[in-house]
Amino acid sequence: MAPQQMLIAGGGIGGLAAAVSCTQRGVPVQLLERAAQLSEVGAGIQIGPNVTRILQAWGLGDALAQVAAFPPRLQARDAQTGQVLGTLTLGERAQSLYGAPYATIHRADLQGLLHSAAQSAGVDIRLGQTVQGWQDTSDGLGVTTADGASVQAGALIGADGMWSAVRQQLLGDAPARFTGHLAYRALVAQADLPAHLRSEQVTVWMGPRLHVVHYPVRSGQWLNLVAIVHGAKPEPSQDWDQVGQTQALMQAMGAVGQDLHERLASVPAWRQWALHDREPLNGAKQMAQGRVALLGDAAHPIRPYLAQGAGMAIEDAQVLAQCFCIDNATVPEQLQAYAEQRWVRNARVQARAIRNGRIFHAQGAVALGRNLSMRLMGQRVMDVPWLYGGGPSHVHSLG
Repeated sequence: MAPQQMLIAGGGIGGLAAAVSCTQRGVPVQLLERAAQLSEVGAGIQIGPNVTRILQAWGLGDALAQVAAFPPRLQARDAQTGQVLGTLTLGERAQSLYGAPYATIHRADLQGLLHSAAQSAGVDIRLGQTVQGWQDTSDGLGVTTADGASVQAGALIGADGMWSAVRQQLLGDAPARFTGHLAYRALVAQADLPAHLRSEQVTVWMGPRLHVVHYPVRSGQWLNLVAIVHGAKPEPSQDWDQVGQTQALMQAMGAVGQDLHERLASVPAWRQWALHDREPLNGAKQMAQGRVALLGDAAHPIRPYLAQGAGMAIEDAQVLAQCFCIDNATVPEQLQAYAEQRWVRNARVQARAIRNGRIFHAQGAVALGRNLSMRLMGQRVMDVPWLYGGGPSHVHSLG
């Protein structure tokens, strides 16, 4: 019997990844995106070997190589003194240890290659469509859209982001919480920077109640910068992308070393985000119930201190497709298998990202301990084998 159509709400990285992965395994997909056109705001993201491995398995390795950068190392520095605290070799080491490279990429480029792959695979993408709600029927789900249309589907996947409407109907819980952290993001053409400020590596600067990370994107031609500071929640509450003023950022950063100050001052314009997240997942029910499942930020928004928000959404997409191929299982059983396989790893990444934020922003004795351990153990303390070497594996059939 042919599999029933799956409906995906949301055309961001997670939704498109799920569409690609499922369609490649023979599951018919319709994707509804509320925006009138697909566009990705934001700047760069880092994708570890656990993620690039999946993209390569989907046949997207060449497309990735054309738009991403592949930094040779990740370096941690003290934001106040500029001192190098530790270095993690990436490049060939990541490839040989984990079977895939470590990449840095502009969000729009990643979304673009997933969109192209979804179109090539024949995904039915409908723009300007918002999922309003659903009802269980004997044949599956009757999903209604904001304009009153009705769609029959075997399953509904909520990949509709931090403020997910699908999550609201499925779980009815509180909205995402403000973390107390503000992110300032910027992109600068490397050619516009003096030679000593250009970079081909990932650099993380750590200081009291702040950190800055920068790395190349767009085949190394642009430098992506993110500065995260503590601050009050801007108004209105969900206007998450605001023009961030350089003066406000510099004031929030306080006294930083000359190297970092010069780099921040070289940026002509910043965008500001108020960072939100949720408590780490505590069970499979928070990811799937019946014929409805959540994926990516809709299920488990992650603070950016482990660089795995998009990565976990892509892992979700891979496991979702694998579980739809479990033989002799109903759709609710397949989605339950998906949730059971994903919630523990996602919760671990959420918790580790929160912990990393405390370490990055540490003050006093904790900061001294952090710096000492990084100087002594550098690569060992900076690598994350359980993360980069883990992730989706083959799913065997039930029954």
